[in-house]
Amino acid sequence: MNGREKAISKINNIKTAKATIPYITENSINKFGENVFSMSVMKQRLPKDIYKSLKKTVENYSALDASVADVVANAMKDWAISKGASHYAHVFFPLTGATAEKHDSFLVPDLSGNAIAEFSGKTLIQGEPDASSFPSGGLRQTFEARGYTAWDVTSPAYIMESPNGATLCIPTAFLSWKGEALDKKTPILRSMQALNTQAQRILKLFGDNSCKIVSATCGAEQEYFLIDKNFISSRPDIQAAGRSLFGAPSPKGQQFDDHYFGAINDRVLAFMFDVERELYRLGIPVKTRHNEVAPGQFEVAPVFETANLATDHQQLTMVTLKKVAKKHGMECLLHEKPFAGVNGSGKHCNYSFGNATQGNLLDPGETPHKNAQFLVFCAAIIRGVHKYAKVLRAVVASAGNDHRLGANEAPPAIISIFLGEQLADVFDQIQHGGATCSKECGVMKIGVDALPDLPKDAGDRNRTSPFAFTGNRFEFRAVGSDQSVSGPLVAMNTIFAESIDYIATKLENATSGDPSKLHAAVQDVMKKIIDEHGSVIFNGDNYTDDWQEEAAKRGLPNLKTTPEALPMLIEKDVIALFNKYQVLSPEEMHSRYEIYLEQYNLKIDVEAKTVAEMAKTIIYPAAVRYQTELADSCLKMKNLGVDYDDSALKETAGLIIELKAGIKTLEGLIAYKSNDALNEAITCCEQTLPAMNKIREIADRLEGVVADDLWPLPTYQEMLFIR
Repeated sequence: MNGREKAISKINNIKTAKATIPYITENSINKFGENVFSMSVMKQRLPKDIYKSLKKTVENYSALDASVADVVANAMKDWAISKGASHYAHVFFPLTGATAEKHDSFLVPDLSGNAIAEFSGKTLIQGEPDASSFPSGGLRQTFEARGYTAWDVTSPAYIMESPNGATLCIPTAFLSWKGEALDKKTPILRSMQALNTQAQRILKLFGDNSCKIVSATCGAEQEYFLIDKNFISSRPDIQAAGRSLFGAPSPKGQQFDDHYFGAINDRVLAFMFDVERELYRLGIPVKTRHNEVAPGQFEVAPVFETANLATDHQQLTMVTLKKVAKKHGMECLLHEKPFAGVNGSGKHCNYSFGNATQGNLLDPGETPHKNAQFLVFCAAIIRGVHKYAKVLRAVVASAGNDHRLGANEAPPAIISIFLGEQLADVFDQIQHGGATCSKECGVMKIGVDALPDLPKDAGDRNRTSPFAFTGNRFEFRAVGSDQSVSGPLVAMNTIFAESIDYIATKLENATSGDPSKLHAAVQDVMKKIIDEHGSVIFNGDNYTDDWQEEAAKRGLPNLKTTPEALPMLIEKDVIALFNKYQVLSPEEMHSRYEIYLEQYNLKIDVEAKTVAEMAKTIIYPAAVRYQTELADSCLKMKNLGVDYDDSALKETAGLIIELKAGIKTLEGLIAYKSNDALNEAITCCEQTLPAMNKIREIADRLEGVVADDLWPLPTYQEMLFIR
């Protein structure tokens, strides 16, 4: 019995898991935030003056009063110890895209040979992990090891539990000794500050002088696959690359559309309940769960949070999904394309911004044509997306996402905006003289007396658009499943800050402090924006060839691969943009470009080596064994003088010869290295990937020829449907 057969046998013997938690008496909703050092916990544990000072910092993003740190640290330590914590960790997100943490004990020995638990304000505010092994993209030399973590007061500390203990986790920013951002958090905080500064100017023009912070908000839908962990040991490709590098299509895939929103398998549902419980305890407001399009694919989605907190929670969600999956005997795959031929996984980033007095500033209301403030902000987004489409494409570029974008399952690499019928009509009116009406929402009459009439939206949704308005927010659908939402959020905050700055300056100059001139000034600036940037608006099917041609006529960039997209990060106007709003310096932008190129090259290199190794040591031997069986059979038939069919033998032998030749070609490409990271990336994209795909094509044909009992790799049909 080979590994594949053993895996199937083990899975078939799995019994339905019994509940370990009494969900009826211990409802998960009642556990929300129990492991979070939240504002409500701080209110209970901190002196009033300290609490008020900290609350002001959190709500207004004002400077932290360092004098409160010791009191907060002591209260945080006592709370953590009461939760079973013995250690604390400054958690940060380096440019690997993963989560990093260094654990330290609260224990401090005294002179009497005893020990006490201690945690100071200085320790809370600043940590010093070794930064030498994290990517810096040339910001420092390898031997320069010093890095700092800085406490992010706006994101609450929390407790992470494991079977043997608990750890107090403190969200932090991560910087070099020179102060450069080496992480995903620092630029998002800077970009939120830039967005707020510019948005306040628009609000003041419309009479809001409250100065309440305008915060970007995000709700990131997370798609993922689940397969039984027993398959993993027989799939080195999934272990090393997070995706299957070989695998013939299953006879049944997603063509029946029967998995999407289907009844959830009991084993998967048990996993989902446990995931939600853990996320609730961490204060993560997950709202939705369901089967996704592909077999074995699922989704979890939270409600909106401020962009910084949503980023932290998204990282925690990915960690929790993978951790809980193992507990249930499964593996959670977050790769954008773990299985060829079926739907890939994205992370739709629902984006908006607002403040405490105005609420959501991207809510058009019942009559958008009368909501000038909304139209101004919406126009800023149209301008920003058109002017910096290349930036939005670059920040979602990765080796994994290249498999997904534009493959009739996700948006194409062309960045355009879907507004819907109602808003498109309003902006069309603005372009031709002024908006006087809005298409009404209406009511849908179902025609069944027992069913109620339903309120109908003014326009449909568009799942093919990369940047779609969905009623009171924009949905950036091009983000990859395993990517941090930080990069896209930093890009959106910054490009929209620039557009709002542009509009505010135009309006301020046109009105000169006279509110009576505002309406005409708004009309003028919005018409100018639609005239110059309206070509980015497209309400049709983004998957068609016709759109590819039309987009080219409109001058919209079509950056199909990562090596095409990443250089956009270091174009002069992009560097000037991020530098102007103090989000990322030119050096920090160049470092990210270098790091993302290096990560692309490393991922392709790992995949290529895995393909070569599996082809040589797993697929080739299996094919040769089958060839030998066929040859022996044919020889025996020939010796007996009986007619025989040798077509299967010839087909197998021919494929084996092709496989060996393909391996030789790929190994030559693996050996190629360049001092120029971009040249190496282009080689990976244009030569290495096609060579890998050629070997895969041959191997997948062999899978359809070799006797099933000799094929060593778990098949798509088994991995996607057996659980």
